[in-house]
Amino acid sequence: MIAHARPEALGQWCASHRRSRRGRRPTGGDSDGGPGPVRGEVEHPDLVAVGNPNFATLVRLADTLGVSVSALMEGPAEDRVRVVSADAVMPLWAGERGSEARLMLTTTGPAPVEVWRWRLQPGEEYPSHPHQAGVVETVSVTSGRMTLVVDGAEHPVHAGQTAAFDGDAPHTYRGAGDEPCHLIMTVHLPPGPAAAG
Repeated sequence: MIAHARPEALGQWCASHRRSRRGRRPTGGDSDGGPGPVRGEVEHPDLVAVGNPNFATLVRLADTLGVSVSALMEGPAEDRVRVVSADAVMPLWAGERGSEARLMLTTTGPAPVEVWRWRLQPGEEYPSHPHQAGVVETVSVTSGRMTLVVDGAEHPVHAGQTAAFDGDAPHTYRGAGDEPCHLIMTVHLPPGPAAAG
């Protein structure tokens, strides 16, 4: 569940962005460039009053629109340098055993990078759907250990190690060992339509 999404602002942003993309080739979903059922979850005023879209919905929507998750959640950066404290950022995903994922920030520019802080409890996992082609992820374990599963193959990653992989295959992050795993994840997004020409 998303702890800090602003549903009305999110719905307005999505509707505006979708309208601005008309005439461009969509990456999936309906002819307006957004996935119809997913779009309805965030744009329809009656639905946003019921509750926030879930984390998986935001990731699918961001992939379809070709933007970062944080672009859906926050406005443009105002300062040249941004310093973000983990305490100031609410988790976008929380597991039943205490695992969590916090989107710290997203860099600006033609190929944005999302920077995430994760805590995975032993045995708890987060399965992720494949992202759009060109997305590359890294996971750097700062303490504990995890199992990274990419396209069904398991890869142990321990404290002090970093793994990189193409995000266009199904992947799962799973806590391993007897203590929580802390990691920094980056999601490198491909250049958007404006940068591509």
